[in-house]
Amino acid sequence: MRARRRRGFTLIELLVVIAIIGVLVALLLPAVQAAREAARRAQCTNNLKQIGLGLHNYESVAGSLPMSDVVANPARPEQTTNGFSVHVRVLPFMEQGVAFNALNFTVNHQHDANTTVVGTKVSIFTCPSDIKGDQLTSFKAKPSGATVVASVTSYGFSSGDWFLWGGFSGPENNAAFGPNRSRKLSEFLDGMSNTVMATDVKVYQPLRRCNVQLANIQSPFNVPSPASDPLTVAPEYGTCGLGQSHTFWADGNAHETAMTTAWPPNKTILDPAGNGDLDLETRLYVQNGPTFGAITARSYHPGGVNALFGDGSVKFVKSSINGATWRAAGSIAGNEIISATDF
Repeated sequence: MRARRRRGFTLIELLVVIAIIGVLVALLLPAVQAAREAARRAQCTNNLKQIGLGLHNYESVAGSLPMSDVVANPARPEQTTNGFSVHVRVLPFMEQGVAFNALNFTVNHQHDANTTVVGTKVSIFTCPSDIKGDQLTSFKAKPSGATVVASVTSYGFSSGDWFLWGGFSGPENNAAFGPNRSRKLSEFLDGMSNTVMATDVKVYQPLRRCNVQLANIQSPFNVPSPASDPLTVAPEYGTCGLGQSHTFWADGNAHETAMTTAWPPNKTILDPAGNGDLDLETRLYVQNGPTFGAITARSYHPGGVNALFGDGSVKFVKSSINGATWRAAGSIAGNEIISATDF
């Protein structure tokens, strides 16, 4: 009797099938990743909308928006610096009253009494697309010196173009938020729907922080064009102390919880020393200012950033937006004309 011949795949057929499956996976994977990013961006948009709702609820109770920081005047010893951010001040208006009530506002945000709250992650303050949004930042609590942690933030509040603060006797910046200043909605002469309140920023963004005045940027009334070469107008990008920004959601310092419209979103500014894509800020609070900074809106969303506007709407602003238009969106009373198609 003849044995029956068993049917099966040849090696070539098997390789062809594997190759086809590989091609299909390669075609499908980008679509899956795009769908996931769309979901993350939608959640990020919702976070900003909730922050916007918190701001308006705060304003309806207090009569003005929260200040971005409290900085004590050396000439007024009865005043104290507590350094709490806008993020902290809107907590009770975003169903975070328990955390807010646990804070001690008579002492600094880095005080031992506040370490439990500032180390707590508030999910609404981090974007799901931010690859470092789950990290914690170590710092020394005061006065004990104990090493504790702070939680981070993926959102910065609009605090100027280049000009952040004029000191205790200087001019105000042209944005929605600033130290020692609570703006009323009646000051938003450009219209709430045309004024940026907050945007995406990146956690642990590399930062050059200067303890001296910038060489070429010294007047709040004469800041460089957004089309200028960054290293030409601010050579300090390659010389000042290197650190990181947006590492502490409770800290009112601009590099931690603010953004500026100095450059368009996701502007690439490579450190001459090879330390990556940089932000820049002067640190002159002790010297009574003025303080300048280029703290750029950045995100991991392809092509742009989410931006919260004064009317509570959230728009996706492309990285290719005209720099002058972005500056106009950051000012509250610049009398600029902005069209919806400009974004």
